[in-house]
Amino acid sequence: MTLALLLSYTLIAATAILSPGPAILLAIRNSLAHGIGAVLWSSLGNITGLFCLSTASMLGLGVMLQTSALLFGVVKLIGALYLFWIGLRHLFGRASLAALPETTLPHRNPGALALYREGAALAITNPKPILFFAALFPQFLVSDAPILPQFFTLTGIFMGISFASLFGYALLARQARGVLLKPMIVRWVNRTVGGIFVSFGVLLLTLRRPAA
Repeated sequence: MTLALLLSYTLIAATAILSPGPAILLAIRNSLAHGIGAVLWSSLGNITGLFCLSTASMLGLGVMLQTSALLFGVVKLIGALYLFWIGLRHLFGRASLAALPETTLPHRNPGALALYREGAALAITNPKPILFFAALFPQFLVSDAPILPQFFTLTGIFMGISFASLFGYALLARQARGVLLKPMIVRWVNRTVGGIFVSFGVLLLTLRRPAA
């Protein structure tokens, strides 16, 4: 795995993770309703779910990496369409931190195990990471190199960025909720994130992988 490929993966993963979605909204909700301690447990559950999704993707990689160039192209196209889909959702305002309603804030503190289970369940049922690991993750594995080290490296990067981003959003929400939800700020965040996703979709279509 080259440094350029690793950096490309990190940038795409970070962009996908940092875009507002169910996991981030959950972290914000728990931060505002229960405090940072609650975010810790739900975030641990979230990255556990992500590891499960990555493992499930890994189990099918051996077959996929030995398939035809046509099938590889199809998977790459699916990944690019996924990035376009996420990008357009932001550009048209379909994904936003403003989607967090006040009524989602519960009034009693759940236990650590309940928070952990909630985070894990959300991760393994969240279309964003499911599509990422199914369509994009395999694109960054070099078929003629040992798979296991690559798996732990790429999965670890994704989990680490996810954990840090959930805490970052949670801390930011507690300090600047009013600013985050201003309509002008929401619009510009959506446009920026949307444009980045569409750009990465175009770049993915030009990605070349080493032959097996």
